[in-house]
Amino acid sequence: MTLSFHWFLPTYGDSRNLVAGGHGTAMSGDRPASLRYLNQISGAAEENGFEGVLTPTGLWCEDAWLTTAMLAETTVTLKFLVAFRPGLISPTLAAQMAGTFQRHSRGRLLLNVVTGGEPHEQRAFGDFLDKDERYRRTGEFLHVVRELWQSYEPITFEGKHIHVRDALLNNRPDPIPPIFFGGSSQAAGPVAAQYADTYLTWGEPLFAVSKKLEWIRRLAVDQGRKLSYGLRIHVITRDTSEQAWAEADRLLEAVDPADIERVQQSLARSESEGQRRMLELHSGSTERLEIAPNLWAGVGLVRGGAGTALVGSHEEVAERLIEYSRLGIDHFILSGYPHVEEAYWFGEGVLPILRRKGLWKHPSQRETAPVATPFASAASSS
Repeated sequence: MTLSFHWFLPTYGDSRNLVAGGHGTAMSGDRPASLRYLNQISGAAEENGFEGVLTPTGLWCEDAWLTTAMLAETTVTLKFLVAFRPGLISPTLAAQMAGTFQRHSRGRLLLNVVTGGEPHEQRAFGDFLDKDERYRRTGEFLHVVRELWQSYEPITFEGKHIHVRDALLNNRPDPIPPIFFGGSSQAAGPVAAQYADTYLTWGEPLFAVSKKLEWIRRLAVDQGRKLSYGLRIHVITRDTSEQAWAEADRLLEAVDPADIERVQQSLARSESEGQRRMLELHSGSTERLEIAPNLWAGVGLVRGGAGTALVGSHEEVAERLIEYSRLGIDHFILSGYPHVEEAYWFGEGVLPILRRKGLWKHPSQRETAPVATPFASAASSS
């Protein structure tokens, strides 16, 4: 098994402290998310051997498509895991955008489909469907997108929410971008099983993650499919465990109690089952935040979405990642504050341990299929 590691682009800003907000709540860091700074993060991720970077979506951050398209010009191998919300654009346009991105980046697009769990933010985008119908629309959307990526004939589809007639792409993406998809509600499972390539979950204790993965596996088997699995989590890794926990303590001490109250009130409105599970890990309290060995729930006090971090020495963090991999996780989407420095702490501290154990290879050392170049002559392939 070769594990894949991805980093994160904080397109709302970065900081040496925890950045409060997200997932429907305004947020910004004292390091603005300028293109120059995001290029530094992308460069750090590429330099340290991360396969890709996740770029979030929402009113609280910059647009993921436009930002990553610009960053693709200054990177060589780094892939871009672009988060987007079905229903805010047509499936035909999304399929076309993916094809364009693949050609211009030479196959470096990955897609993170986000159905949306904060109704007030969805309404701000003009989306007034309830949660179950949003997931139904996501399934119809992905059905059309996947058909368009593979069909040489016009597609007509009449669903409850998605309607297209005689849709055909002039240029299909090559390769087809993998679809990453997360969702903990009952409505999310069947959509993931039928349309996702990689199912994502946020960092919870091993038992909870195992139970969730088994649920999705059973649904995928019913669809005759086999998925891969990914974990979205933060990391604080240092040469010693004491140094790592000292950093976690420093981050917590710098948190403004007013920010905890503001963010928790906002997140309480969320319809996301995954967000509810994150909130239960700490219940808004700063006490007993180590909820499992090396698993710290402090991030979720002020940040929506992924709210846990692996904290410890490089060896401890590596061992916890291996434990998750034994459950079937092979994609790890990581982040840390600040994102430039923490990419190096993890890249120089943890990845060499995993490489020595035969669990990780630098992307440049992996065998990859060649990316087709349209209109290339037969002679050029010799």
